[in-house]
Amino acid sequence: MLDVGRRQFITLLGGAGAGWPLAARAQQPAMPVVGFVNIRSPEASGRNATAFRNALNETGYVEGQNVMVEYHWLDGRFDRLPSLMADLVRRRVAVIATPGQTVVAQAAKAATTTIPIVFGVGDDPVRLGLVASLARPGGNATGINFFTGEVAAKRLGLFHDLVPKADRIAMLVNPGNHPIADLVMRDIPEAARALGLQIQVLNAGTGREIEAAFATIARDRAEALFVAPDAFFNSRRVQLATLAARDRIPTSCSGREMAEAGLLMSYGTDTPDMYRQVGTYTGQILKGAKPADLPVLQSTKFEFVINLQTARALGIEVPNSIQLLADELIE
Repeated sequence: MLDVGRRQFITLLGGAGAGWPLAARAQQPAMPVVGFVNIRSPEASGRNATAFRNALNETGYVEGQNVMVEYHWLDGRFDRLPSLMADLVRRRVAVIATPGQTVVAQAAKAATTTIPIVFGVGDDPVRLGLVASLARPGGNATGINFFTGEVAAKRLGLFHDLVPKADRIAMLVNPGNHPIADLVMRDIPEAARALGLQIQVLNAGTGREIEAAFATIARDRAEALFVAPDAFFNSRRVQLATLAARDRIPTSCSGREMAEAGLLMSYGTDTPDMYRQVGTYTGQILKGAKPADLPVLQSTKFEFVINLQTARALGIEVPNSIQLLADELIE
């Protein structure tokens, strides 16, 4: 009888003990949620996501321990932005992080004036209406500006140095990404005129339209291809590299992943560094900083990558002077 009573007591004690952690957990506040929204594909963005995550860690936030990060990779599907942003706002996430695409930052800003937004955009965020000024953003958004137009113009100059005999340049633009399309359409023709180049604009927003663009390049005898910076084109980098190799078209792009896939050269913002800075600001806001008080940063790191294997296949000799300018040579 005594043994039965002891067992019942122990069982009751164990049941109560099992309930204490549950009660304690119920009283703990839920972990903050960061909505990370990117128009690229996850396959092309491993280094970038790692840079963002490492920066969060450095500010004291570790995924699964004291913060949850929801990664939304849209793979070029701009049409998904309004519903996704509406869902993040409805659930009142702690921060919306939008590294890399102007249109994503604009969608976030259109969806909320209260949830903090940390952006990475290629155009002037003041002109875009995201902030009141670079030094004092003044609202619910801040981040980093990485100068898409200026960088694209610099890339065209490097491309011309690499293929100086190419005077007729086709430029591939995604009209679905209208902020970037407008930007390059504004800056690149002027830069081309200064270099004595003729630019032919070709639009593509699907794989089939990329095929059609290459058919037009062959028909019109364009001598080189300049790919506008765009997440969709990055996601189609293997297709672009395959077609460029087939048609022997020197091609310039904005992201190192595209040069690694086989395109001739890339020049653009050091993307992992930009993601790192977005991660740092996200962590600071989670700790209590206000976006209105965090000045907009400006990119200072850029990458120039040349695929020497592709150059040899195209019969292009890359002078030592240009090789010395490159941050990376792919053999």
